[in-house]
Amino acid sequence: MSRRSVATRRTFLKGSLAAAASVPYFPWTAPAIGQDAATTSKNDRPILGCIGTGDRWNAVGPQAMRFADCVAVCDVDARHADKAKARALEIQSQPGRERTVEVYEDYRKLLDRKDIEVVTIVTPDHWHTKIAIEAMLAGKDVYCEKPLTLTIDEGRQILKVLRQTGRVFQVGTQQRSEMSARVNRNRDQRIDQQFLVAVALAQLGRLGQIKSVTCVIGGAPTSREIPKAPVPSHLNWDMWLGQAPMTDYLEGEPGNNRRYPESRTHYEFRWWYEYSGGKMTDWGAHHIDIAQWAIGMDHSGPISVEGTAEHPVPLKDGHPTVTNRYNTATKFHVIARFPNDVVMHVKSDGENGITIEGTRGTIFVSRGELRDEAGTVVADLLRDQPLPEGTLTRLYKGKRPGNHMANFFECCRDRSEPVSDVATHHRAMTTCHLANIAIRLGRKLTWDPKTEQIVGDDEANAWQKREQRKGYEIIT
Repeated sequence: MSRRSVATRRTFLKGSLAAAASVPYFPWTAPAIGQDAATTSKNDRPILGCIGTGDRWNAVGPQAMRFADCVAVCDVDARHADKAKARALEIQSQPGRERTVEVYEDYRKLLDRKDIEVVTIVTPDHWHTKIAIEAMLAGKDVYCEKPLTLTIDEGRQILKVLRQTGRVFQVGTQQRSEMSARVNRNRDQRIDQQFLVAVALAQLGRLGQIKSVTCVIGGAPTSREIPKAPVPSHLNWDMWLGQAPMTDYLEGEPGNNRRYPESRTHYEFRWWYEYSGGKMTDWGAHHIDIAQWAIGMDHSGPISVEGTAEHPVPLKDGHPTVTNRYNTATKFHVIARFPNDVVMHVKSDGENGITIEGTRGTIFVSRGELRDEAGTVVADLLRDQPLPEGTLTRLYKGKRPGNHMANFFECCRDRSEPVSDVATHHRAMTTCHLANIAIRLGRKLTWDPKTEQIVGDDEANAWQKREQRKGYEIIT
């Protein structure tokens, strides 16, 4: 396709589509992206910018480059950015795919580029919302890793801008699309998209009336006292902190995670309430999301949340009193009650996965297993009661499941809603955030899922948002 024809069609679309001001034209000529194949022609490939290129980007970035051409990478750690540039150049080295890849420290410079149509956001959690909002306002479609938000209010802010701009936005909860599992402990029998299958079994009534769902997500690690250390020359510490309070840079020796030293930064940021929510949001973003989908509460939320927890440092009024050790909950048991009388347990101890209990059967699903815990629902599924034709496609919003990143780019093409949309993820994250508020304050919360307010507790309600450091405020 010539540049003239692309420009002409861009002009036509801008004049004829009501949403043209907010929706880009991707000059893709290939048929809809298959879940098992990547596009190859440059004309079929949008232009990609990658914001945040640390550990998790090593999976997300190359996946995105199966469907798009990367022209820019950004990270506040120069070593991460340089490695990402080298990887992008390697991936795009074959004839016809060569691209110049620029490196940025400041994500705003990447967003200023008019040629970039799609961005991946793979930063620490406390940066997700600000970058995502500014990316949408800059006219970019967004693939953002989970957990999407640091607070409940951030979810509402993202939704507001999403609705204003009409962007396509996929959250990186890959359990909605991918993976396969053995069935009923049989290593020779496997099933694809086991989480989708579990959701279908629950929604179709195969389990009877759902009574409870249990999410086991593990607890956060502890650390030793982490010493102060000089800020590495390759790291912009002020910008890494972003909206979080200014504090000393800490770095010790590797602890539970042998790949990284104990610190506030790379990977280990998950275990600090300043930047994340511990396992409650790290794994809760996956399992609570699936659980609420299965029980039909993915567009609603709990009506009460309470629980107990152990923290590695003392808390005062819910805030850690020690500044040089990890501070998120190491053990917890949270109970959330939903308007449809389903009780959700969120626990640190036990086998990682989701147990869905109904009056006719109980199943367990994880990244490696789908099995009957009571009854023969899974066995019957495989023997003589398959899911009705099209069930998984319906759950997948009319598209073929199988690859989370492919689903995102397919939706960029046809301007439809991806399988892991912001609205339902916000509802799942609201449950996670409420759980953390309850265990940090040490009391039961009453939640109104319609008004999205904690009822009768002004102090707890104030935890829906946080004070943000000057210069790094989220502005919508």
